[in-house]
Amino acid sequence: MSSLHQRHRAVSPDWLALYYENPLEITHGEGRHVWDADGRGYLDFFGGILTTMTAHALPEVTRAVSEQAGRIIHSSTLYLSRPMVELAERIATLSGIPDARVFFTTSGTEANDTALLLATAYRGSNQVLAMRNSYHGRSFSAVSVTGNSAWSPTSLSPLQTLYVHGGVRTRGPYAHLGDAEFIAACVADLEDLIGHTHEPAALIAEPIQGIGGFTSPPDGLYAAFRRVLDRHGILWISDEVQTGWGRTGEHFWGWQAHGENGPPDMLTFAKGIGNGMSIGGVVARADVMNCLDANSISTFGGSPVTTAAALANLSYLLDHDLQGNARRVGGLLLQRLRAIGAASECVWEVRGRGLMIGIELVKPGTDQANPEAAAAVLEAAREGGLLIGKGGGHHTSVLRIAPPLSLTIPEAEEGAKILAEALRSVA
Repeated sequence: MSSLHQRHRAVSPDWLALYYENPLEITHGEGRHVWDADGRGYLDFFGGILTTMTAHALPEVTRAVSEQAGRIIHSSTLYLSRPMVELAERIATLSGIPDARVFFTTSGTEANDTALLLATAYRGSNQVLAMRNSYHGRSFSAVSVTGNSAWSPTSLSPLQTLYVHGGVRTRGPYAHLGDAEFIAACVADLEDLIGHTHEPAALIAEPIQGIGGFTSPPDGLYAAFRRVLDRHGILWISDEVQTGWGRTGEHFWGWQAHGENGPPDMLTFAKGIGNGMSIGGVVARADVMNCLDANSISTFGGSPVTTAAALANLSYLLDHDLQGNARRVGGLLLQRLRAIGAASECVWEVRGRGLMIGIELVKPGTDQANPEAAAAVLEAAREGGLLIGKGGGHHTSVLRIAPPLSLTIPEAEEGAKILAEALRSVA
């Protein structure tokens, strides 16, 4: 055990998770690569949990941070901030939500917490619909709408949460159905659930579940849900903390795969927009955002430095068509990984979109989750010079692959080769 690891354990909570048997200290990065304290380099296929969206040490972002910090670092929302207003204007336009208002937070957890506050106040109800296998953050309210026991440390809650089918396509009671029948069954379940409850405030859902292992329903499920929700006045919150900003390649937002009946009433964002800076937020229709009858501020949300960084990062992403790159390079990477998975008895499914890919591992010859294999592949990939993530329902048996959106084709090929060797080493 390293001295830094010993010091970490002495001052940190026991439940604060670390990857690897010998945890890694990352000291610096550039592009799609990072280096540890021993000087060893790694190809980064996880980006600090989908947060380093464009590239490590992107000059445009570091320059924006430095220049803004040289002027003023902090003022709070009690004062006007030009970078905050400019970023809000751009996000409101990009969101697709009509008459949109934007409120900045410091994280995705806080963004979802705010969205739940708005929904329950607007509807006068503390009942919330959420998806099974979901994850929405670590705050008291966000944990209470998380449908994943591995990340829900308490059953106490300020909300009454009811869980809906549909977030996982290949497991559960409807897995055997075709896509159209799957959607119909999930809609019928939603209709039945609402019929047995008080009027819920909102449905909160990730278009692609992150911690849950990059699972998703067929396209159009949430559009079909929207028809039901609208009849009851129930709001739809799309949690875009991991799916936003073009990561899926096909769409700028995850909700757009379900946009037949219009945009969500609210969407939440964080992670990638700041490229590592601590920023999140909520976009909502004006009547929803303005429903609160008390004053509020955000001391750190929308700070001059984080919004300046986010503006530079968003401009780089749009100017360099990183959504298109995620579609092209992600499609190639997904193709390679599916070929690798077909040759492994441990691989149940390779799924995903763009540069958001999950590899679900099982015990050979079964459909039983294999978290031990996932942990072993994580270690083997590191030894090969590749950093990846884990997730997947209650069993953590899914390898999560989400590199910066500027990933090149040679880097995708290199990562696939390392992953192939790692999977062979534990088969």
